[in-house]
Amino acid sequence: MTSTTPRPGPAAGTAAPSPTGSPDAETPPDGTAAAQPDGTAAAQPDGAAPGRTGPGRTGRAGSSLRFTLVAGGLLALLVVAAVASLVFGSARVPVGEVLRALTGQGEAGPLTTIVLDVRLPRVLLAAVVGAGLAVVGTVLQALVRNPLADPYLLGISSGASTGAVCVVVLGIGAVSMQVGAFVGALGALVVVYAMARRGGSMTTGRLVLAGVAVQYILSALTSLLLVRSEQAEHLRAILFWTLGGLGQARWHALLLPALALLAGLAVLLALARPLDLLLAGEEGATALGLDTSRFRALAFVLASLVTAVLVTVSGSIGFIGLMVPHAARMAVGAGHRALLPVAALGGAAFLVLADLAARTVAAPEEIPVGVLTALTGGPFFLWLLRRSQRAQGVMA
Repeated sequence: MTSTTPRPGPAAGTAAPSPTGSPDAETPPDGTAAAQPDGTAAAQPDGAAPGRTGPGRTGRAGSSLRFTLVAGGLLALLVVAAVASLVFGSARVPVGEVLRALTGQGEAGPLTTIVLDVRLPRVLLAAVVGAGLAVVGTVLQALVRNPLADPYLLGISSGASTGAVCVVVLGIGAVSMQVGAFVGALGALVVVYAMARRGGSMTTGRLVLAGVAVQYILSALTSLLLVRSEQAEHLRAILFWTLGGLGQARWHALLLPALALLAGLAVLLALARPLDLLLAGEEGATALGLDTSRFRALAFVLASLVTAVLVTVSGSIGFIGLMVPHAARMAVGAGHRALLPVAALGGAAFLVLADLAARTVAAPEEIPVGVLTALTGGPFFLWLLRRSQRAQGVMA
């Protein structure tokens, strides 16, 4: 009988270091290769192996080129979607009129007013909200190491809806619907954190369960308030807001969400390396000097605050934070320094296109944009769940 000598390989339980010197961002502590949402094994963030001068530089150059091409393509798509959104709607505005209005060469009139005061702030708000939700979804998927996570995991959306409905139903005239939504979102965040923390520590499992529980309770409370309300004339507006919509977009409503997006994205880009380390698992990240509990708590607070600000101006628009991060990860890899900007551009383009469809599919009636994103995201969620089950079956 001929014996076969096994070939030498890497020691079991060790993770291949990334080009930055950290463990592979997609390799869990037990040394097995973590599967991507499409069921394939994860690759190095920049595709280069450490310690190889030539191939490493080639891999980094290829990764940089890929990022440039993807980001440039998404930016072009965003521009095209924005121009289309300014042209089409319940009333079609010629492209020439749109360009003259944007450059200040057009005469004051109804078409100029439609472009500058109605559609342009709406397009910009859609881009800001879409980008913010996609970035937050990307971060949450890294923090909880769950491909099914999205910005509404912590019950923030339900809290915002409950706060807005309370303002309208209870007739608190001194407080706007947006202020009530923001207070409700932050209140939900505080409750979730209080429920998730025990003994000075907070685990991902308790956080997710607390978020789901709070979300169901607040959704039931919102439904009860709507049913008991005697202000029937407000029910349609409240329902439209809870389903998600950008019809209330105005120039004064752009400043706060834009600042929240820019500040949050800047901070998260600075935290790209710790986010990559978290993907390696608790033990691997801790071994490399990361205080995972403290970092996760701070990142959750930042992501929740950004989401709360966005929800107050757009209502509950779901599934963007679920779909876009996966598409961006397939395009540029798992490294967050490239992943976050690509996710932001993808989310902005996606929501601008979705809002355009919401305004034109049933014109002159408008469909809540949250309904369209749910119709798109529901099948994607089922597909992702099926792929994850297949990946687990292969790894088992």
